[in-house]
Parts: sequence; structure tokens; C-alpha cells
Amino acid sequence: MTPQTPWRYLQYRLVPAMVLALAATAASAAPARYELDPVHTRVVFAVEHAGFSQALGAVSGSEGVLEFDPDDWSSARLDVRVPLQRLDLGDEKWNRATLARNLLDAEQHPQAHFVSTRIEPVDAHNATVHGRLSLRGVTRDVALQVRLNAVKRHPLPPFRRTVGFSATAELSRSAFGIDAWPSMIGDTVQLRIEAEAVRRSGDAIDAGDDAPPDATTPCPALPDPPQPVPEHTP
Repeated sequence: MTPQTPWRYLQYRLVPAMVLALAATAASAAPARYELDPVHTRVVFAVEHAGFSQALGAVSGSEGVLEFDPDDWSSARLDVRVPLQRLDLGDEKWNRATLARNLLDAEQHPQAHFVSTRIEPVDAHNATVHGRLSLRGVTRDVALQVRLNAVKRHPLPPFRRTVGFSATAELSRSAFGIDAWPSMIGDTVQLRIEAEAVRRSGDAIDAGDDAPPDATTPCPALPDPPQPVPEHTP
């Protein structure tokens, strides 16, 4: 062995191995990217109706992207678009009135858009998500109180890693220029959001979670069908 042998070993073997190890560590630490499941995501809202009750409605079909690492909430990023035409108050006339120009003006502003700006972790399952909400052409700061319900592989095909959240928020409709009918419609709007997001196809992070249950595990055998009972001959 020559005096240069240790250096050559470091140069051609150990150093590349260290670089690869560091790259793998950085990749594993990056937040996973998820897409909102529009079927299992709802924005439910409540607003006072003439002092008699809280009118309840829901908007389905939200789409967006979430970057999330359950071990580091502060690195999370959220970008969501809510299709206002999917609003439902349980009555077609009421829906049309709410979407009309003097309220949501959904023809000119068909979507609400929320983009997170800062995450304040509370504990392993809760955080305050600060962001900018654009509604009816006006953008305001909004804070969501978010609870992480689960992050795991979904039990149904395609068995992708799924994260589920519940969130609440409160906003002033007049702050977004939605100020018609103040004697009939309250100004404070309470929001409750239930959301599921599925990891993007092809994301290498936690790739094993996409695998279906072990295909080598034998399925339980089906019981033999009942045999007909022979008729009794007198």
C-alpha cells in the first residue's frame, strides 16, 4: 500500500458514499406533497339569519396541494381553491341569491383561494395555520385552527398515504366587501373544514406506504357450499 492509498480510498469510495448518504437524508426530511381529495373535503359555514337561527351551508369540490411533514409542522405549505358554484344551502333560490352579484358575485369571482403563509405548531396534533384568503376580489389574513386526525396508508385501493384534518376559522364577510342585507345576514361567518389529502403519485417519500397489503399472505379459504340434503323416500 502506497502513502496515497488512504487518500485515494477517501476520494473514490468514502466521499461519494457520504454525499449519497447526505442526499438521502435531505430527501427523507423534505415534506411529502399531497393533493386534496375533492370528494372527501368540505367547507361548512354558518351565518346568522335575521337573528332567528344560524343558516348552514357547505361547499364541496375543493382542490389544492399540501406539503406536510407530521414531524415538522412549521415546514407545511397549503394552497387551496374552493369552487363557489358548488355552494349548497339546501334550497336552489337561496343558493342563487347567495351567489348573486350583491353577495358572493360568483360569476365574476368563481373561486375562493387560500394560501398559507406561516404555521404555528401547538402540539403534535394541532397548529394555527396563518394565510391569505382571496374572496370576491379581496384578500385578507385568516387564521385556521387545525387538528391532524390521521396520516397513514388508506385501507382502500390505490392504498396511497393519506392525511386527514379538521379545521375551524372565523371571518367577517364585510371585510371582503360582502356587505349586502346587514339586517338579515350576520357579519360573522363561522367556518368548519373537513379535509383529506392523498400523497401525489410518484412521490418517492414513504413509497412503501403505496404498496397493498402483503400479496403473499394467503386469503382465508371460502367455506364449502352447503350440500343438498337428499329427499327422504318413504
